[in-house]
Amino acid sequence: MEYKDGTTALEGYLAYDDSFTGKRPGVLVVHEWNGLGHYAQGRCDQLAKLGYVAFAADIYGKGVRPATADEAKTESGKFYADRKLLRARVNAGLNQLEKNELVDTTKVAAIGYCFGGTTVLELGRSGANIKGIVSFHGGLGNPSPADDKNIKAKLLVCQGGADKFTLGDVPAFKKSLKDAKVDFKFVSYPGAVHGFTNPENTGSMPGVKYDAKADKGSWKEMMAFFKKIFKG
Repeated sequence: MEYKDGTTALEGYLAYDDSFTGKRPGVLVVHEWNGLGHYAQGRCDQLAKLGYVAFAADIYGKGVRPATADEAKTESGKFYADRKLLRARVNAGLNQLEKNELVDTTKVAAIGYCFGGTTVLELGRSGANIKGIVSFHGGLGNPSPADDKNIKAKLLVCQGGADKFTLGDVPAFKKSLKDAKVDFKFVSYPGAVHGFTNPENTGSMPGVKYDAKADKGSWKEMMAFFKKIFKG
């Protein structure tokens, strides 16, 4: 599905199941640092089968799909360095989801993986009026902690207990949310490292590896979270 952020062309992925009728909750899904591809699309398909309308946002732009780790680092780095742009891109995706006639706009959540986890947290800091946000092994560094006061959504943050990329940021992250009186739950999975939800993370990149137990456990946490915020 093509859409735009200003003049920038974007290409997202929409999934829903025709066997469900009427309006239903919507879930925005944000990709990892290698851009929108089959992993985020697969998560949308999973959510659609559960009765949600799921839309995978395209943060980088139509056709921008990094093929190597270096390319992914360069592309994601542009948005880590410009949080205003990152917030604009993720809000463009949210707007596209909420335009869908099947979506109950009073019941919307956003989830993200790695880079996408950081992105949905920034969506919250932008003041987005949605019910919930779920970050899976996302980056927790926050250059503007004062913006945590803008978060209206409830948060579920799922992190690897041995994630060397984020462990150092955890204390400040939690403190900032507490100071801002944000409703959040932080779940740590012992032994799990970065990227624990993606089976394609085989360990070839140091510190990034799939963990089946943490993957299944975090998905179960998310489903319980959705049941709570959507009240059934």
